[in-house]
Amino acid sequence: MSFSNHPIGVFDSGVGGLSVLREMRALMPREDIIYFGDQGHVPYGPRSMKQIQDFSEGITNYLLAQNSKIIVVACNTASAAALKHLRETFPNVQFVGMEPAVKPAAEKTQTGKVGVLATPATFQGALYASVVERFANGVELFQNTCSGLVQQIEMGNLHGDETRRILENALHPMLEKNIDTVVLGCTHYPFVIPLIQKIVGEKVRVIDPAPAVARQVKRLIEAGGAENQNGGRVRFITSGEADSVQRILSTLLGIDSEAESVMWKSDREIAA
Repeated sequence: MSFSNHPIGVFDSGVGGLSVLREMRALMPREDIIYFGDQGHVPYGPRSMKQIQDFSEGITNYLLAQNSKIIVVACNTASAAALKHLRETFPNVQFVGMEPAVKPAAEKTQTGKVGVLATPATFQGALYASVVERFANGVELFQNTCSGLVQQIEMGNLHGDETRRILENALHPMLEKNIDTVVLGCTHYPFVIPLIQKIVGEKVRVIDPAPAVARQVKRLIEAGGAENQNGGRVRFITSGEADSVQRILSTLLGIDSEAESVMWKSDREIAA
């Protein structure tokens, strides 16, 4: 762990990780944060594991060059594809990643039937398989990749007809199977919780893993004695168009903030 006044580095394939950043800011308002959204490559879901590992390594190097004291992989797809690789590549860096909240879902379900919404890469990854094997004994899981939902959220379309259609197509068959819990296995998806809750009704629990991730980041920073008491600044970096990111920050977080744009030199290197 580095010095207390160094920022927390956070990255995602796009704006999904802002759901984690939102919880981190609520829990640790004095911490400086650098958020990297890889809009130049969004979505990660359909990409190969090797390519996602390369992107994640390049972003980690970039965030470390900005003196990040801890790296939060606020992306389920990148966590599934690259978290193990990152920990091996950067053994002296602390990483906090995402894993689908199958354990709390399995503990809380009454019907024994749980819906999981995530990207193809997350479902295919060893991380998801491990979580299911360890915690989902006796629980029936119904999976859906919600194809196109990440792109709708990236556009700020949280309530539109297409977003509703994607979610209804995913959730209605699950409701017919008597699910009582929905796990959000993509950091983009918490931004449409109000719409999901409308579709599934009040009796179905929707589990957002972001608060638990924020608590873990806080625990690690406190354990290392690296809490910042004088910060609170957030920088937004994008490999896409800064203007579009600034608009989506207003839509998703209700904040008016500038974004900085960077360019990739290769799959593993961001231009200085």
